Amino acid sequence: MHRRAMALGLVRRAVRLGLWFATASCSLLPTRGSEENPTARRVKVDHPGLPLSTLSEAELDRFKQGDALFEATIRDSDGLGPLYVRDACAACHVGDGRGPGLVTKVVPIGSDATASAALLPFGTTERPYTSAGAKVPLLMPQNPSLRRESRLPPAVFGRGYLEAIADRDIERFARISQGRQGSARGRLNRLKDGRIGRFGIKARLANLRDFAADALNGDMGVTSPLRPEEPAGPEGLRDDDKPGVDFTLEQVELLGDYLRSLQIPERGESEHFGLALFESAECGLCHVPSITTSADYPLKALSGVKAEVYTDLLLHDMGSALADGVTEDGAGPRDFRTAPLIGLRFLPRLLHDGRAATVEDAILAHAGDDSEAKDSVAKFRSLSPTERSSLLKFVEQL
Repeated sequence: MHRRAMALGLVRRAVRLGLWFATASCSLLPTRGSEENPTARRVKVDHPGLPLSTLSEAELDRFKQGDALFEATIRDSDGLGPLYVRDACAACHVGDGRGPGLVTKVVPIGSDATASAALLPFGTTERPYTSAGAKVPLLMPQNPSLRRESRLPPAVFGRGYLEAIADRDIERFARISQGRQGSARGRLNRLKDGRIGRFGIKARLANLRDFAADALNGDMGVTSPLRPEEPAGPEGLRDDDKPGVDFTLEQVELLGDYLRSLQIPERGESEHFGLALFESAECGLCHVPSITTSADYPLKALSGVKAEVYTDLLLHDMGSALADGVTEDGAGPRDFRTAPLIGLRFLPRLLHDGRAATVEDAILAHAGDDSEAKDSVAKFRSLSPTERSSLLKFVEQL
């Protein structure tokens, strides 16, 4: 009994530290038979934050280093600020998920972009905290023509699968969507440098290295060789308590390696009836259930595998009801990249601003007359109560 209790204690501690692989076999726990010949049995760990189970020792080491950076509180002496939103990656992405931190955007109530630029000379993002001698935070001006928009952070688990999808597949989805009947269309976001955007709610970032560098800079005021300038502010401070570039390229790369090595939280067996209803309601036109990743993706654990991501990575016009007033790198106020439904069951709120408390709320919010999803919502509403319940249960377990 003592050996069994000790083994269980080790397992629980490993789970708490995020070091136990969902796909690992555990030989510490003996079966009811003889302890002389214990039989290993599968241990299911239903939580996010675990690394891919097939990483090499070197890849796992980089994952751990990146994990430490992700959890670390950035201090003034590390280059925090002068203006910032949060002081750690994990402050926004607790458990590699969504929240409790959020970003607030300031946007014009009308559509006068010229007036907006004059009112918001330092951009649309509020940065409410100061460091390194700054005294004036960046907050919304008192002006009746402006409003504040909330943005919940994305979950970050499973994002390596999104990066591993080949450009040609995203381009294929875009071609198919343009020839499709009905309201659902979609387009890829071709960035100025020719790459395809796939990260961020408006698909404005092409890969996880850029995603990490952009978050460091925009949310924490941490510069790197990829983002060497501090975000502008009202006091004109362009440096902080760490002169020059704050993070090295290697530190940014470690964060990128951590993000791309996070596993999709382990799911139970999908209910086939629920999946069939998901497809019949045309949810899968945009939330594509699975895509096979590129065979030549550099991280072997993610090359040529079935990625159950539930997205086409395209931008869709979601109509005026969901519009956030923000224009970013080729995406307008009504344009949003199809949200990946990876680990949806771990997300406390849904949609870009958290307005939806339930999956049904999120579905019905897509129903505007000018939304590309209106046909799908109409099909959802036409289901019987039993069918609707089965579809919702399926999505809620993703």
